[in-house]
Amino acid sequence: MKNLRGWVIAFVLALLIGGVAYLGQPKQDSPEHSSNSDAANGTSAARLFAQAMGHPTSQIEGTFSPPSQNGLMFVFTPTSPYTADDADQTANWVRQGGVLVYASEQGDSELDRAFSVTRLSGFASSQTELANPVLDGVTTVSGADLAVPFLASTAQVPILRSNDGYPLGFIQTLGSGTVVVLADPLVLCNGYLDKTDNGRFLSDLLGLVDAGSAVGFDEYHHGLILSDLAPQAWVTTPWGAAILWFLVAVFVGLLLRGRRFGPLIQRPAEVARADAEWAVAVGELLRRSGARALTLGMLATASERAVAVRTGLPAQPRDRFWNALYARAPELAGELAEAEKALYSSAGGDAELLSAAQRLHGLAYPPAPARRQLSKNQEAR
Repeated sequence: MKNLRGWVIAFVLALLIGGVAYLGQPKQDSPEHSSNSDAANGTSAARLFAQAMGHPTSQIEGTFSPPSQNGLMFVFTPTSPYTADDADQTANWVRQGGVLVYASEQGDSELDRAFSVTRLSGFASSQTELANPVLDGVTTVSGADLAVPFLASTAQVPILRSNDGYPLGFIQTLGSGTVVVLADPLVLCNGYLDKTDNGRFLSDLLGLVDAGSAVGFDEYHHGLILSDLAPQAWVTTPWGAAILWFLVAVFVGLLLRGRRFGPLIQRPAEVARADAEWAVAVGELLRRSGARALTLGMLATASERAVAVRTGLPAQPRDRFWNALYARAPELAGELAEAEKALYSSAGGDAELLSAAQRLHGLAYPPAPARRQLSKNQEAR
C-alpha cells in the first residue's frame, strides 16, 4: 500500500503542475498573429476580409510554398525562424511579381537579410502612425504602444511614420514585385481593424494585387518544423514546460518510492559441459532435423581425417589421400572403404547407422595394441 500511495502522490503532483502550467497561460491570445486565431491579436479577420473581396485565400502549412505568381502573401511574426532557402525562395517569388506583406515586431534575421531590412535600436511610439499619400484614404493607423523603427534606404519608401518621424513601415519595388514591411503587425489584427484607418489600410494592401489574385497566410513558420526540435525551442513553450515538469515529478516519485519487485536472485555459475554432452546435442539436433545425408557425410569425413592423422597423410585432396592410403596401408584402406560403403548403404534405421558409425570409429581410433601393430607394419615396409 505504501508503494501504491507513492505512485498516486507522484501522479497527482504531475497533473497539478501540468494543469497550472497550462491554465496559467493567457487564453484567446495569439502573439504570433495567426490567421487561425480569433483573438484580438490574431489575423483571422484579415483572411475573411480577403475572401469577401473575392480573393481565394490559403494558409501555407505542411510545406513552405508561396502562392501563385502575382499573388499576395502575409507573413506575421515568424515564431519558427526562416531558413536561408525559405527566405531566398520568398525573395525570388517577389521578383517574379509577388507581393509580400511582412509584419513583425522584432523581425526574422533571414527575411531581413533577403529584403535588406535595417532596424534601429530602441523604440518609437506607435499608438498613432501617420500615413503618406501613397495610401489612398489612410491618414493614421493605430497599433501597439511602441515599435522598433526602420532605417529606410533610398529604394524603401516610408508609408507609415511615428509622431517623431521615424519610419514604421515602408514599401519597396523588387523586380516585378512589391514588398511592404511593417514594424507593428497589430495594425492588421482583429481587434484593431476598427481603429482609425486600419481597415482601409488593409484594403489598400489587398489592392496591390489584381482582383481575384491568390492571397496566402504563412502559418508554416508558426508551427513545428525541424529546427524547433532542439531542446531550447520546445522547453520555453507552455506545453514544453508542462511536459518537462511532468517528467521531473515522475522521476522524483520513482526515486523516492521506487522498490524492488522481490529479492535479488544470484545468477547460477555456469558449469563446464563435457565433450560427450556437446556430441549428444549435435547428434540429437541432426536426428530431429532429418539430416541423414549430412550426418553420414560428417561421420565419413571425420573418420578419414582421423586416419590421415594416424598415418601421416594429407586429408585433402581426397583422391590423393585414398591413393596414398592404399599404397601405405592397403588393409586399413580396404577396411575404411568397406566401412564407409556400409555406412552409406545403411537403411535399417538408427541401429544400423549406429553399427556402421561404431565400425568407422574403431578404424579411426583403434585400441592401443592395434596402433602398435600398425606402427610395426609401417616400419617393416
